[in-house]
Amino acid sequence: MSDQRPTVLLVEDEAQIRRFVGLALADEGCAAVECGSLSEARAALRLRAPDLAIVDLGLPDGSGIELVRELRGWSPAPILILSARSEEHDKIDALDAGADDYLCKPFGVGELRARVRAQLRRRPHPVGTSPQMSFGKVTVDLSLRQVTRAGEPVHLTPIEYRLLATLIAHPGQVLTQRKLLREVWGPAYVESSHYLRVYVGHLRQKLEDDPARPRHFLTETGVGYRFVA
Repeated sequence: MSDQRPTVLLVEDEAQIRRFVGLALADEGCAAVECGSLSEARAALRLRAPDLAIVDLGLPDGSGIELVRELRGWSPAPILILSARSEEHDKIDALDAGADDYLCKPFGVGELRARVRAQLRRRPHPVGTSPQMSFGKVTVDLSLRQVTRAGEPVHLTPIEYRLLATLIAHPGQVLTQRKLLREVWGPAYVESSHYLRVYVGHLRQKLEDDPARPRHFLTETGVGYRFVA
């Protein structure tokens, strides 16, 4: 009989807190996948897409913000931040990166469970998205941040990769220039449409069979761009 419990990815490097949160999740009827580092979380995501992710910002091998951005690039699952960082800018950074809620340490088990319930109520049904996708000769593994074309690795700059991840997260949808600029470069760049033209051109050169006649990264004149798989 298959396990119908919601799967929660729990990423927390402190074993005591991980155990405390894991017990709270079990009491809520959730199946926790516990990870103590960024690398462990990435490995876990390759095996199963979670219904909810609970992420600490301070991890031994990187920032939880990295994981939030990566997960948000391919999964609609809600993300709850648990962090000892209580400054406003930390909360803003996490929410701008794609987190849905932010709970400061120390916290009570009652509040934690209530926030978990709230986020699980809002989750899409079903989540079942994969971190891997292919189009043409290109394969993208969003959990590993790897791109290959005809089996060969493709080097993308951080901006190129963020633009690619944003486009492929919305297949078939027209994304406005302002939306793409805000998500990839930040709110200060929403009027810098020339950046977008240059970097879409880079993606076409690296990933299209014929960059002059693109099949996957299409221009919607006067509006923005659309990705077609």
